[in-house]
Amino acid sequence: MNLDPALLEIIVCPDCHGDLAVTGEELVCQACGLAYPVRDDIPVLLVDEARRPG
Repeated sequence: MNLDPALLEIIVCPDCHGDLAVTGEELVCQACGLAYPVRDDIPVLLVDEARRPG
């Protein structure tokens, strides 16, 4: 995964506005735990596409 570090500093979880951290091939919210996929180096920040913690 190749994401711009500046982008990672400004994007937040669309559900709770928590900080996102890179975990494998996903961006995981540090507040609510939702895991957002990254496809072709583009974060898919749609709550419907997120994997629920579990």
